[in-house]
Amino acid sequence: MGRRRNAGSRRERPVKDKPCVFCKENIAYVDYKDYTMLRRFTSDRGKIRARRVTGLCPQHQRESATAIKRAREMALVPYVAGQ
Repeated sequence: MGRRRNAGSRRERPVKDKPCVFCKENIAYVDYKDYTMLRRFTSDRGKIRARRVTGLCPQHQRESATAIKRAREMALVPYVAGQ
């Protein structure tokens, strides 16, 4: 028969307590016009980075994703990076 996967065989990563940038600076609203701030949360290819990479709390991750999408519509942030 086949091998059984052992659920405990994966390495557990230590949880990093990276503080949310917006919570730390007491920013109430993620502004879509602040494209320099939004560029920190996008990859070099223009994709929205994951929450585990950016270190944002769930609420601010949702707000930053919405702000990035609005900034893309207003042509402040590109959809994809130039080649």
